[in-house]
Amino acid sequence: MVTCDVRTIDYHTGGEPFRVVVDGVPEIPGRTVLDRRTAAAAPEFDAVRRLLCHEPRGHADMYGCFLVPPDDAGAHLGVLFWHKDGYSTACGHGTMALGVHAVEQRLVQADPDGETDVVIDVPSGRVTARVRCAAGRPESVVFRNVPSYVIERGVPLPGQGVKADLAYGGAVYASLPAAALGLSVTPAHLPELIARGRAVKAALAGHPATRHPGDDRLSGVYGVVLHEDLGPGRQRNVTVFADGEVDRSPCGSGTAARLALLHEEGFTGTLTHESIVGSVFTGRVAEVLPEGVIPEIEGTAYRTGEHRFTLDPRDPLGTGFTLR
Repeated sequence: MVTCDVRTIDYHTGGEPFRVVVDGVPEIPGRTVLDRRTAAAAPEFDAVRRLLCHEPRGHADMYGCFLVPPDDAGAHLGVLFWHKDGYSTACGHGTMALGVHAVEQRLVQADPDGETDVVIDVPSGRVTARVRCAAGRPESVVFRNVPSYVIERGVPLPGQGVKADLAYGGAVYASLPAAALGLSVTPAHLPELIARGRAVKAALAGHPATRHPGDDRLSGVYGVVLHEDLGPGRQRNVTVFADGEVDRSPCGSGTAARLALLHEEGFTGTLTHESIVGSVFTGRVAEVLPEGVIPEIEGTAYRTGEHRFTLDPRDPLGTGFTLR
């Protein structure tokens, strides 16, 4: 049984939670953030993730991070993103929240009436949270992602009767219209959206197109983006990621994958990307490189609380449970 005392500062970005651990996790070894992601699966670290994600302290859709050293002096901090099923390679909503966290906690020196770049090493590479402040308070954050690109279009999904487009936005996403599954992106359809999202991901397990060309640790479909058009330059989506988790925000790295697909189709404007709960990110392609497009996605994050979590060694539930 693990006995621990963990402090967190919590945020939400577009309704999606983000729990930042500020004390109580042992130092995670590794030369790079990607190496540390592998090391974090060890029991002494993963027990903290489970404690904070699982009920009764969390829930099946909880999301958060461990702060770790960056890969080198070119970044302000490093981060390991986690959820109830493990550790992800990218997280746009989390990057936005970390920008706010870094400014509010004075981890970086910020312009009180201007923009400040918070540079963060994540498992998929180096990203930036550009925090815009007024009177010393963060008002919005632009998430500048790693190069994002189309992997393959029209991939048949065995047993599903539909096809998906694959794109990379720091993680591999399968993208398809919700209408192709006979659904709409509304809370009323959420159980069916989750079920179909899980089925799409399962159908693509092991597909050769989902292998990352440079590092197999970045391979595999992480999320399924089910989207619908709301008019020119405006879409609504729900992203079902990991094992049936639902992103309440429009999904930052999923939006990056969508921008890569839309850019290839000739879209050059600003995408207004709405979530299933009505929150909005705006995104655009800021730069085109040989290895892909550089998306910039804007949203905002708000602190929701500060917490101290403990584990009583007598507690028979230990680090908790999930019902899904």
